Amino acid sequence: MPGADIAERKAEMKIKSAGVFAITYGLLLAGLAVYVLLDSFVIPHRYAYAKEENAAAAENTETAETDEAVGEQTQNVSEASGAAAKRGSGKSTKGRGKNRTGGETESGDGEDKLQEEDSEDVNTDTVNEYHGDGVDITLKQYRVNDTDVYVADVKLESADSLRTALAEDTYGRNVTEQPSVMADNNDAILAINGDFYGSRQSGYVIRGGILYRDKAQRGNEDLVILKNGEFLIIKEDEVSAGELLDMGAWDVFSFGPALITDGEIAVEEGEEVGKAMQSNPRTAIGVIDELHYVFLVADGRTADNTGLTLRELADFMKKLGVETAYNLDGGGSSAMVFKGELVNKPTTGGRKIGERSVSDIVYIR
Repeated sequence: MPGADIAERKAEMKIKSAGVFAITYGLLLAGLAVYVLLDSFVIPHRYAYAKEENAAAAENTETAETDEAVGEQTQNVSEASGAAAKRGSGKSTKGRGKNRTGGETESGDGEDKLQEEDSEDVNTDTVNEYHGDGVDITLKQYRVNDTDVYVADVKLESADSLRTALAEDTYGRNVTEQPSVMADNNDAILAINGDFYGSRQSGYVIRGGILYRDKAQRGNEDLVILKNGEFLIIKEDEVSAGELLDMGAWDVFSFGPALITDGEIAVEEGEEVGKAMQSNPRTAIGVIDELHYVFLVADGRTADNTGLTLRELADFMKKLGVETAYNLDGGGSSAMVFKGELVNKPTTGGRKIGERSVSDIVYIR
């Protein structure tokens, strides 16, 4: 009957319309999900140009500081160390050395702290070295727990030589460059990857005395490098980013955890970073004495290199005589560049050998 045919056609049209709507809606949702993922992890968001801000900060420092101001800064550093210790979380290294403001303070010897061990699972070879312009670096390769570990022993005359750089000289999200590129752009003698701040939306970010992000990450341990080159370990739950600036913070890294504080191992057996594998490529930085640092990168994720656990990393750094040590971003990010050459074999995209582009580096110049 004609009426029945018409009703049947209308029903078919409704079904088709519903199907088209469902497909269109599904495509829109999928497109939105893809955009959110791209926006979160791929699309660069540039918030500040680091060199302009650092230049302004340096100019203000140079015009404002007098010998009296330098003395006040040294006093503030001492007060900062005491305040951090009272909180039960902050630890400082001993001594001071020459600071970034140009003030002279007493330096320690620190000559014999780097201990070399020759055993079945720890051996070493000197790979390269640099001496000049107030910078002395000896790069050694160790074999630890079936893993190649590269250790740069760094002695400085001034904390000005210890620096950081952001990818493309820009603070932002998903703004990245390879560590070797950043090292070359900043005339770095030695460089390692930093904390990859751009992969997270929380955790303090202070670079060159400039506060870029003050959103705390609950439970996070940070490494604070003061203007005079001292190291502090703090917890973001217990001190604000603004307070750190007032304490004289020059650079703050928010990856972690702390590996060694006051010469004692600070991580437990089995402790890990998020969902990281137990044995992993690692990057760490430590201080032995006044202006005497250790930059470390361990390979991993390959047939030749097992990688290190956090506890193995801490144990090894303690053998090097490190007083304070901090774990930076590891895994595929781990990279060391010395005199323009990539030292280690970083893994990215699984087990493929190659540099991962990251947000930042720590370097010596």
